[in-house]
Amino acid sequence: MTPYEGYVYTYPHKTAYRPLDPRPALSEVWAGERAGALYVHIPFCEMRCGFCNLFTRTGAPEGLTGAYLDALERQARAVRAALDGPRFTTAAFGGGTPTYLDARELTRLFDLTEQAMGVGLREIPLSVETSPATATPDRLAVLAERGASRISIGVQSFVDAEARAAVRPQKRAEVEAALDAIRASGIATLNIDLIYGIDGQTPDSWRHSLEAALTWRPEELYLYPLYVRPLTGLGRQDRAWDDQRMELYRLGRDHLLDAGYEQVSMRMFRLPGPPGPPGTTESADYCCQTDGMVGLGCGARSYTSALHHSFEYAVGARHVRTIIDDYVRRDDFGVANVGFALDEEERRRRHLIQSLLRTEGLSRDLYRSRFGTDVLDDYPLLERFPGWLTADASTVRPTPGGLAHSDAIGPALFSPRVRALMEGYAAC
Repeated sequence: MTPYEGYVYTYPHKTAYRPLDPRPALSEVWAGERAGALYVHIPFCEMRCGFCNLFTRTGAPEGLTGAYLDALERQARAVRAALDGPRFTTAAFGGGTPTYLDARELTRLFDLTEQAMGVGLREIPLSVETSPATATPDRLAVLAERGASRISIGVQSFVDAEARAAVRPQKRAEVEAALDAIRASGIATLNIDLIYGIDGQTPDSWRHSLEAALTWRPEELYLYPLYVRPLTGLGRQDRAWDDQRMELYRLGRDHLLDAGYEQVSMRMFRLPGPPGPPGTTESADYCCQTDGMVGLGCGARSYTSALHHSFEYAVGARHVRTIIDDYVRRDDFGVANVGFALDEEERRRRHLIQSLLRTEGLSRDLYRSRFGTDVLDDYPLLERFPGWLTADASTVRPTPGGLAHSDAIGPALFSPRVRALMEGYAAC
């Protein structure tokens, strides 16, 4: 089994979604549901990285960002009307690159989100994604003044040759200027994304990027293995690549642990502090296993306990542009368009997968209170993943070796139904 079967950041994956017929009204979908998280998607970037399979497009013709914000406001008002007094406890702006928008457009983004959704973004943790080219002082000033408590920047590598190999043509000087500007903005939490497994990367060059990132003592660091996915511009790799990535993962993990960071998941490392420290998007009032999420913008998904729903999904540039063009002309935002209905068994699997991919693992009491059974009776986990999981009376959690193999454990727990839908998805 390869340790890099697939990155599981949610379950089920969007490629398991299908058009809903009939399309249910959002007022029915969200009846009785708790919408704890708010996510807003901005599908624009200044460049398309070679490893990227996110829903985004490069550049925007004149007027498109304004038209997109118009549509986002129409959608937000329709969604708010369908919700039963939402009390959001955490929020994020992602993409794409939200800071592709200029300072004036960012101000409008904050205004329409707060006014249409009835949320005070200064009152809850708010994370915003940025890039070296767009983390400019004027944009950062808007983020800081309007309540952003965490900013995440995709650096990927501090070695210019490696950045070019990942089809991210940036200069280290640009990266450092962006990081200086973020620290000067006063935003509480800085997260830096780095990637290992880039063509030509060595243990020494990986260590160099880690040390360079630590110069800014970021509150969080995410270490991502490079994945070669369809339509991302990088070719397939062989088995030896798995060994290289695992070696670099262990080097990076140990380096950050020695530097005083704690490991939260296979990818996430943070400086120690109380649960949900100021500046993070982790709220003591939000639980990803049990609470819903409202997604705004094409490319965003929404979760309830019974239905995950979104708009159409694509990676290829032509199809992404078509979906964005359709979105900016849309007025019927009161229904769910594509999605996946979760029955009881799928809800159990989602809870299981979401829990096992973090260091603290799965609470057997929480699982029992939700589903009325013990997780080890439902799933023979310890037999299936010997040495990767450990259990006591209260918790099932990954071992250090299990965390290293999170990208194998997660996909191995997908249901046959989800696997079939993903395999039948017509990539575009």
